[in-house]
Amino acid sequence: MTPARPPAIETSPEVEAALAAGRAVVALESTIIAHGFPRPDNIEVARAMEAAVREAGAVPATVAVLGGVVRVGLAAAELERLAFGADVAKCSTRDLAFVRATGGDGATTVAATARLAAAAGIAVFATGGIGGVHRGAGTSFDVSADLVELGRTRVAVVCSGAKSILDLAATCEALETHGVAVIGFRCDEFPAFYSRESGLGLTRTVADVTALAAVVRSHRDLDLPGGLVVCNPPPADVALARDELDALVERALSLAAAEGVGGGALTPFLLAALDRLSKGRTRAVNRALAVGNAALAGRLASALAAG
Repeated sequence: MTPARPPAIETSPEVEAALAAGRAVVALESTIIAHGFPRPDNIEVARAMEAAVREAGAVPATVAVLGGVVRVGLAAAELERLAFGADVAKCSTRDLAFVRATGGDGATTVAATARLAAAAGIAVFATGGIGGVHRGAGTSFDVSADLVELGRTRVAVVCSGAKSILDLAATCEALETHGVAVIGFRCDEFPAFYSRESGLGLTRTVADVTALAAVVRSHRDLDLPGGLVVCNPPPADVALARDELDALVERALSLAAAEGVGGGALTPFLLAALDRLSKGRTRAVNRALAVGNAALAGRLASALAAG
């Protein structure tokens, strides 16, 4: 039996009606809007992701904190508030209580979206890529809270793996340690976000949405803890080759080292450097995979709702 939703979480009327009727709903994280793309690309991607969910027969439920209210499902004006707001905090699970208590606006990460989606009764959500183990984590201990949250929150996350600026091998090991099932959708390698290839093989793969839905139902029927990571590689027509991406990442890392960039500033620096070095190709891949993941999540949610 699904636990009652905490009263502090407010669902939109459309999302509430869909959940009550047992219809398909897909949660969407909002960091991709507030922090993932430059303006106005961010609002265009947000709208395209919601449209892709609808085209697949599901209701989109973008998750965020607005004026201290935890919201699951946003109106068009509220998406624009996230996209163009001057002071939108990046909210992981640990940040939610503070931003809510202080009446702030916050865009939710994978970790926070997973927690809030599950609390609202939503079984599927889509994002670009999950966080992971950062390079050099053996000394910095920089490991994304996404991995911990996915180990304890029952939700299926449709993503394109994790960004190749991370330590992907260590990320896969951490997912295994936390008991998170990783399922390849028509792929047998863990995607490297901008590339379909990472050299890291997947042992559990499915060829269609019907088989994917069966795995998610089985996970739920067994009352297993934690989530599932559904790996959907970026579209082949825009994805970068692994060797090309590796070379770009190495150049970006060298630039960061030369400029003394580290800590929390490193990831945004590297992503901006990749955008410049690739002449915008990495941003095009990011956009395409985000919309593709929303579409697959919509199809999965619809298959689950159909029984």
